[in-house]
Amino acid sequence: MGKAVIKLFSVDIAKLESVCDEIKAIAKKASIDMRGPIPLPTKRLRVPVRKSPCGSGRESYETWEMRVHKRLIDLQVNERALRYIMRIPIPKDVNIEMEILE
Repeated sequence: MGKAVIKLFSVDIAKLESVCDEIKAIAKKASIDMRGPIPLPTKRLRVPVRKSPCGSGRESYETWEMRVHKRLIDLQVNERALRYIMRIPIPKDVNIEMEILE
């Protein structure tokens, strides 16, 4: 039995949580030890943009923000459970990194 560390990143928190719930269900069904999903700090990307496109007029700005939500899951996996996790349909908005340790 090995250990897997799964890192999930997404802008859409609902899709991120749904993928985490699917991994939790697989872990419970396969009766493997699981820690997580551990919420990591949300990264906020702020971009100030000038309202006037031509550059003339009053100098006023809008601020746009994109939040990147992160989750971390630790699993004690066997080959069968890992196969089930690899078959989970991952939405386009969710990025996943999986590291398998012996």
